[in-house]
Amino acid sequence: MKKKQIIVIVITILLLLFMIGGYGVGNYFYNLALNPDTDKSVVFEAPNNQSQDVEANETAQTKWIDTVKWEDTNIFSSDQLLNLHAYEIKQENSDLWAIIVHGYCSKGSEMFDKAEQFYQMGYNILIPDLRGHGKSEGDYIGMGWHDRLDILSWVNQITAKQEDAQIILYGVSMGAATVMMASGENLPDTVKAIIEDCGYTSVEDEFAYQLKEIFGFSKFPVIPLASMVTQVRAGYNFKEASAIKQVRKSNTPILFIHGDQDTFVPSYMIDELYHAAICPKEKLVIQGAGHAEAATINPELYWNTIQSFLDQYIGIVFKNY
Repeated sequence: MKKKQIIVIVITILLLLFMIGGYGVGNYFYNLALNPDTDKSVVFEAPNNQSQDVEANETAQTKWIDTVKWEDTNIFSSDQLLNLHAYEIKQENSDLWAIIVHGYCSKGSEMFDKAEQFYQMGYNILIPDLRGHGKSEGDYIGMGWHDRLDILSWVNQITAKQEDAQIILYGVSMGAATVMMASGENLPDTVKAIIEDCGYTSVEDEFAYQLKEIFGFSKFPVIPLASMVTQVRAGYNFKEASAIKQVRKSNTPILFIHGDQDTFVPSYMIDELYHAAICPKEKLVIQGAGHAEAATINPELYWNTIQSFLDQYIGIVFKNY
């Protein structure tokens, strides 16, 4: 066998080994981050995340849900592949609707405390379980990207039933990223305002940050490899799943909220998101609050700011152009 042929064979074998190894690395981190059936203790028990009130717990549930009438409702996902679930809680004679979106590895029932606040403001409530969470179907975590179109489907369902509906979108953590990602879509005029609490700029940024904090690894090559596997297994990639790109396209008013002690979704991300947004906007930073703790640390400031923000846009006609 000629020397040139041997070199070609060796290079081919090395390339195959690299591809196999690369896929293995990408697949490991895909399963760790985005497979809903994989144990996430490596993430939640990391030093930078331990003190954070991430949504993977039951503490947000309240007994309030037992005092109101609610029902299960379902739609098909925007790609018509999955049966998605939501809790619906209706008021009498109200055209106000709050779509409340949970976070990473959480579920709709863990947002009942937030739902109670909006209900007391006079809103009908819809709390979806995102893909792969709660009672919704799905074998991957969408990090808000595919979920943004599902939120639009929920909006359209409400609007079809109630043409004069005035809808707000509210989300925490991954739910916040979801509603920000939805903000860049062609939302109907019924969507009046968006409130995001501790959302990330993009999936790529958040995963690169966690990779560095938990494992001490740099972004390359792990993030590109995991992104490629995600494209194959879940149909999206980290770069396109960007809240910051979406808010740049939004005309819907957005209230940005974050805790200044957040080390799960780092607090500097609120400034990047706020400055990128060209829509009517406000910003609230809660001192001393870690991840998803803003409403707990200073509930009066938190809910008064939300009420004041919504008072500017609810009851008026606001069109998305």
